[in-house]
Amino acid sequence: MRTTTLGAEGPQVGRIGLGCMGMSWAYTEADRDDAASIKVIHRALDLGVTLIDTADAYGPYSNEQLVGRALRDRRDRAVLATKVGLIPDGARQLHRNARPEYIRGAIEGSLARLGVDHIDLYQLHRVDPAVPLAESWGALAELVKQGKVRAIGLSEATLDEIREAQAIHPVASVQSELSLWTRGQLDDVVPYTEEQGIAFLPFSPLGRGFLTGAITSAADLPEGDMRRQLPRFQGEAFDANQALVTKVRAVAERVGATPGQVALAWVVAQGRYVVPIPGTKRLRYLEENAAAGDLELPADALAELDALPPAVGDRYGSFAGASNTSSSSTGSTGSK
Repeated sequence: MRTTTLGAEGPQVGRIGLGCMGMSWAYTEADRDDAASIKVIHRALDLGVTLIDTADAYGPYSNEQLVGRALRDRRDRAVLATKVGLIPDGARQLHRNARPEYIRGAIEGSLARLGVDHIDLYQLHRVDPAVPLAESWGALAELVKQGKVRAIGLSEATLDEIREAQAIHPVASVQSELSLWTRGQLDDVVPYTEEQGIAFLPFSPLGRGFLTGAITSAADLPEGDMRRQLPRFQGEAFDANQALVTKVRAVAERVGATPGQVALAWVVAQGRYVVPIPGTKRLRYLEENAAAGDLELPADALAELDALPPAVGDRYGSFAGASNTSSSSTGSTGSK
């Protein structure tokens, strides 16, 4: 697989990473299979998918444990990323906590669950409006000085928040949603990260599976799958968004790829340091996604995809009170 670096100063990684959340949480938890997921992580490393992303909130905690088991004898082959700052409750609500004392304790739990002595990339899962960002980011910077963390990043941060953090300690990465049906980050954040040599890590680059064309109706989603509650997967919005899949499929047929590979290749094409982290717990999808790392779309295909209309429906709507700008440490936010 083609490679890049995790920002201008970071370690080398494959152009496609692996998001591990769905192996343990949020989608089809009923068919969770840790042994199969560990095989997926091992195969990912063999294919050059070296950025492995998790978070303490996923499960909670069980996803870090799973990743730790998978990397037990392969630690040196992975660039290991996890997150801090969201606390799930029994109702699957996620509450923000980015207080320095919480961060200092949380890192010890993540290190123990992952079975490592350091984390390559430790990310603030959400900025907590109840805590000055300087305090949260300062606590993360201290972990770098202590050697527990190699680099620190932000998730779902605004451009102003990225700049504020950068003035205190280098921002290694920004993780936010980016795909053919979620393109808002291209307005300001992605150009800024590209200019500054900061890695941009798109989550849900396949539109939570929608852009692959595999989901033809809401009934394809099992009971308990969080996507059933998301506006874009419901009613008229679902039907309208099928038009996006139709156009992606047409491009895929022309270039000899799958719709999912085209969707990922478009994301990769958005910048030198853009590394999407599609999630899967199935080997065949992993291998399909990894192959997208070597797919370079021709200019006419990129232009056609750039011209796609926006998706119909909000990203989260009222699900889990999701928002990256209107929460508090006692309020709730989205899962990714």
